[in-house]
Amino acid sequence: MFLSLPTLTVLIPLVSLAGLFYSASVEEDFPQGCTSTTSLCFYSLLLPITVPVYVFFHLWTWMGIKLFRHN
Repeated sequence: MFLSLPTLTVLIPLVSLAGLFYSASVEEDFPQGCTSTTSLCFYSLLLPITVPVYVFFHLWTWMGIKLFRHN
């Protein structure tokens, strides 16, 4: 069963926010200790940044294809 786009649009930020809060509560040196890629904290900070960037560039590419096709 696949989830719909509106559901994923709400679910992904909530899951990443929950991971961010979990890392903030578990890690003792939360902002400074997030530099190692082996840390869960690193990925909980990376996910909220990666998802909007991916959506922006995906829409940018789609818009470019639409404009190229109609000109």
